[in-house]
Amino acid sequence: MKDYQPTPDLLQDRVILVTGAGSGIGRAVARRLAGHGATVILLDRAIRMLEQVYDEIEQAGGPRPAIYPMNLEGATPKDYADLAQVLDTEFGRLDGLLHNAALFEGLTPIFNYDIELWYRILQVNLNAPFLLTQAVLGLLNRSADASVVFTTDRVGDEGQAYWGAYAVAKGGAQTLMKLLASELETNTPIRVNSIDPGRVRTELSLRAYPGRNPAEWARPEDILAVYLYLLGPDSKGVTGQTFCAQD
Repeated sequence: MKDYQPTPDLLQDRVILVTGAGSGIGRAVARRLAGHGATVILLDRAIRMLEQVYDEIEQAGGPRPAIYPMNLEGATPKDYADLAQVLDTEFGRLDGLLHNAALFEGLTPIFNYDIELWYRILQVNLNAPFLLTQAVLGLLNRSADASVVFTTDRVGDEGQAYWGAYAVAKGGAQTLMKLLASELETNTPIRVNSIDPGRVRTELSLRAYPGRNPAEWARPEDILAVYLYLLGPDSKGVTGQTFCAQD
């Protein structure tokens, strides 16, 4: 997949929502999507960081993006309904949705796990993707070719020690991806897949492995081929699959 060569206009006229777009992989993906013609909706909790990504996209000559500040930790079902209404008014449809936002606070044994932190991590990593997807399904169904992409992690499949609520949430989100893919495969234009980015130079990886040299890991900009493939038309008909970005 790293050898995938997208055409310059691969995402022309597509409207794609990216969560966690203010930094790390989300920022890199948003910039690259815009570089291939997509109108990107930038969603994150930090307005300043979103504005920086917005400026970077405009300066690079991409289509004008949209900013939607939202804190997924405290977002209610009404907040997601309001977001869907704004997208309906502004764009009338949605062609792509990337669930990239994540919350991780470090490795902790279950015996010592803070209950409030458990709830917060499940809210961002599992409940938010469910609530957001449910809220925008109608908009995705208006697209001729819509793609929903979840972000997974092998610790969710393997149940690795000390990863706590993050691993539980990622395992649940992976099941949600497969369930949605099965439900939407017939009679809708929506396909659903997931990407495991692997170890990348992000804040999450630094928190998980504070003693490691970040230079050992891939840069976010180096793993984007699979994101372009799944959010673009070349993956039409592919659904219910998990892709490893660094394979």
